[in-house]
Amino acid sequence: MQEFTYKQIEDGTYAVSGYTGDEPEIVIPPYLGPITILSDKLFAGHSEITSVTIPDTVTDMGEFLFDGCTELRSIKLPASLERLWGLTFVRCGIEEIELPDGLRTIPPFAFKECRNLKKVICSPTLKTIYDYAFSGCDQLEEVVYGPDTHFSEKAYDLK
Repeated sequence: MQEFTYKQIEDGTYAVSGYTGDEPEIVIPPYLGPITILSDKLFAGHSEITSVTIPDTVTDMGEFLFDGCTELRSIKLPASLERLWGLTFVRCGIEEIELPDGLRTIPPFAFKECRNLKKVICSPTLKTIYDYAFSGCDQLEEVVYGPDTHFSEKAYDLK
């Protein structure tokens, strides 16, 4: 069973602010209006999660969102995604991820200690990959990004 709690934000859209459940496949259902934010730590510690379906209206994904989701293998990010709030995917099991056109930066520690991460495909519109974005990603083999993307020399560094 999956249960979500929602909170209306200032612009009239909604944030998913809570989750309880134990199912491996997560589908975030529609609500009274557009869901634009997945709040901090929403799925943190849910090691049973293997896949997540995110609404197309989501623009922001909170910190520690998937922290410890060690079995997470499949996630399709919405085209509307504009911001990761840092540490979004820390210590999760994702192996490959494609980042949408609307995302302009990968913040520090976004994928910290994603031990299974092998490939990241960035949109050519991505502007910056910050220090420590891939800190502790031992298996990372390839990061594909456009010619105008600033890739920090410390993106792989440990801190």
